[in-house]
Amino acid sequence: MNSLASRPARLTIEIVFDFVCPWCYLGVRRLLQLLARRPDVPVELSWRPFLLNPDMPRSGMPRTDYMIRKFGAEDRARRLYASIAELGVHEGVTFNFAAIRRTPNSVDAHRLVREAARAGMATPLVERIFAAHFIEGQDIGSHAVLATLAAESGIDAAQAAEFLASGEGAEAVHAENLHAHRLGINGVPCFLIEGEHAIAGAQEPEVLERLLELALCTAREV
Repeated sequence: MNSLASRPARLTIEIVFDFVCPWCYLGVRRLLQLLARRPDVPVELSWRPFLLNPDMPRSGMPRTDYMIRKFGAEDRARRLYASIAELGVHEGVTFNFAAIRRTPNSVDAHRLVREAARAGMATPLVERIFAAHFIEGQDIGSHAVLATLAAESGIDAAQAAEFLASGEGAEAVHAENLHAHRLGINGVPCFLIEGEHAIAGAQEPEVLERLLELALCTAREV
């Protein structure tokens, strides 16, 4: 099948997500695995913040308190997380929800990703932050933790720490979150290709690939 003939130079995929969303981690992992299998499809990834907990205190909150507030009971949350963990195994993600002691405010993590995008380093940083939170139980609301994760992703730690301390980009994160809601996005992850084709949820790779093919066909017709 020659469905990729006369394809555009590059497709833009916007990923609307939040770091505290395990479904986002699954969805992002599936997308990146798909793209790794399809090097014939040139893409540009654009990471867009979505705040599932816009009123979260700056320092976050104890995980137990968060689960009770969000789910009503710890047992209900644990059952949900167990099913997510089972799905993660198939994607090579070893969720370790028990290791998470605090649910963080994710604004600073999103700020740092926006800054890393200027140097083309956003995607490895996104992957590293997700793993730190959901596998290692690190507090990704901490500036010190984020600076270390930046260094592990190939970004200068001192520059990352200086940027985080400046507070720069916080308003932009909140503005992008508001924009996503105004677009009608009320759940994440959400993937938008070329600003025209959108799909929400941690979709199976086959579903994402069909959307990718549709975007390629549409782009060729323009």
